[in-house]
Amino acid sequence: MVKIEYTIQNCVASGSVETSRIDLYALADALGEKPEYFVSYEPEKFPGLVLKIPVPKVSSLIFASGKMVITGAKSADMLHVAADEIVKVLKAAGAKITGKPSVTVQNIVASGNINAIINLELASIMLEGSMYEPEQFPGLIYRIKEPKTVLLLFQSGAFVCTGAKKEEFVSESTRKTYEILKEVGALEEEFEAE
Repeated sequence: MVKIEYTIQNCVASGSVETSRIDLYALADALGEKPEYFVSYEPEKFPGLVLKIPVPKVSSLIFASGKMVITGAKSADMLHVAADEIVKVLKAAGAKITGKPSVTVQNIVASGNINAIINLELASIMLEGSMYEPEQFPGLIYRIKEPKTVLLLFQSGAFVCTGAKKEEFVSESTRKTYEILKEVGALEEEFEAE
């Protein structure tokens, strides 16, 4: 079997911290004086505070309720490290937070290559849950039920996988897709990864 290669591009998580309420105005003022962080808070446009930290390099949305969204991590583990670091930053800026943050992975996005030419016309006919409209977009959208993910496949063998809740779902989805494409005869030429 040809080696399927992929790289995690982004992991997104939702989370929360225990707090009565976070004063986002005070937080924006305190963190705005620190050049290592990017901070933006414009409540008339959006109710959350944007906080970007350098290590690990992630962006987050912080809400007064203690809920947060973290994006930009390159692994699920990095999301947990980032959440802990964000809580440290918030506490140092005066936020009254107790306990550790809870973090739930919502989406893992990966890009890669199955190292084979894909006949997208044939694949669109044979793959249940696929959509292909080449006049509008050159990729085939393939929705996989188990694990629940969506693959965007290109003729070159390149793909983008989104919707995975665990990193192993990316591997499982791409492997299953490769096997199905091979089984239905939609792989035209395989080549070894360099």
